[in-house]
Amino acid sequence: MGDLAKIFKAYDIRGVVPDELDETAAEAIGAAFAEVCDADTVVIARDMRTSSEPLAAAFAWGVTGRGVNVIDAGLGSTDLLYYASGSLGLPGVMFTASHNPARYNGMKMCRAGAVPIGAETGLAEIRARAEKLLDSGDLAPAGGGAGRIERRDLLGGYARHLRGLVDLSGLRPLKIVVDAGNGMAGHTVPAVLGAGDLPIELVPLYFELDGTFPNHEANPLEPENLRDLRKAVLEAGADLGLAFDGDADRCWVVDERGESVSPSAITALVAVRELARHPGATVIHNLITSRAVPEIIAEHGGTPVRTRVGHSFIKAEMARTGAVFGGEHSAHYYFRDFWFADSGMLAALHVIAALGTQPKPLSELVAGYTRYVASGEINSRVADQAAVLARVREAYAGRDDVRIDELDGLTVAGPDWWFNLRPSNTEPLLRLNAEARDEESMSAIRDAVLAIVRS
Repeated sequence: MGDLAKIFKAYDIRGVVPDELDETAAEAIGAAFAEVCDADTVVIARDMRTSSEPLAAAFAWGVTGRGVNVIDAGLGSTDLLYYASGSLGLPGVMFTASHNPARYNGMKMCRAGAVPIGAETGLAEIRARAEKLLDSGDLAPAGGGAGRIERRDLLGGYARHLRGLVDLSGLRPLKIVVDAGNGMAGHTVPAVLGAGDLPIELVPLYFELDGTFPNHEANPLEPENLRDLRKAVLEAGADLGLAFDGDADRCWVVDERGESVSPSAITALVAVRELARHPGATVIHNLITSRAVPEIIAEHGGTPVRTRVGHSFIKAEMARTGAVFGGEHSAHYYFRDFWFADSGMLAALHVIAALGTQPKPLSELVAGYTRYVASGEINSRVADQAAVLARVREAYAGRDDVRIDELDGLTVAGPDWWFNLRPSNTEPLLRLNAEARDEESMSAIRDAVLAIVRS
């Protein structure tokens, strides 16, 4: 397995176990990570997938073989790993394949302070070193003696840290249904919300850690995976529903009617809260969040900054600008107070605080953050992405009433509508997102673009 091209992605490592990622590869990657990060200690955590523990153990073996120590946090969410990296000042690795099916696993890597490692910031070098080790068959220690492995429980510290970032005093009683999808939220949510000192009644769904995902995929972006949560919210008469993905770094919100709340509305809500604490601050949003997001940020005295889609771009722009918060359409939320890293749990705490300190139901609370009608992401399989993008651009070029930019794919914006068409990084797909003031206008622009794309 000397060629690791299939599993090294732009932002992380991910592949089928054991066909593409096995323990030998994990050991080599561990040795390479230790060399590239050049630290005396690294911290690791893992999700509940059946392959996570042996892969993490093999990785740790590779690290300690380079004379570097390992702090093993055991089971945890990805944002727990970021907490560990940030609070301990250590490079870190999370073993997870997030929302992918059970046969997959992978690694999310960061430098000390939860600074992300991507293809251009160390991941390519880690791959090259790991491939060299695999080709040589030499994984023997390269330095002065083996490092040590220390197992450390960081869950309590993680929960206290998150709770310290949001004022939860004065909450009214709330009933909250949480669908953990048999993922890591089943481990972290009780520690954060179930301590007994908050007026919260938790209604748990699928909190049993099970890497085979017996109930549904742990991917809340797919509406089918929210069906049980929506039903449970209505049956329980709950105030709020929360769904997390497999590694619990993303959080999806459902209101008291069982209706989804768009991540754009959550981004705007949290932005308003953070701007109240940090007047005039910068807030990041990617280019396919709702137009309402930058409008609301500006209305509350903040500076909206638009970025490409992808966590590495969000995190880099947050670090560059010192932004207090960043949000994506994919339900990733990033916080300056959390080492510029993303935390679904921290976003959930903000929603709980906003809801519980006023009398309105969630649907009314978020109504003011929802101003437009969105298409959602629509995928089209095309053979020549560049040619199709050029045809769409030509159809709108020269019009006085539109603005065109190519920050990430093609974005065309009119007076009360916009669309973005961008290529997938991994498949022959074009992804369309459209938004307009009303349903009729949105449908018209969506259908016009799709007619060109699919002709």
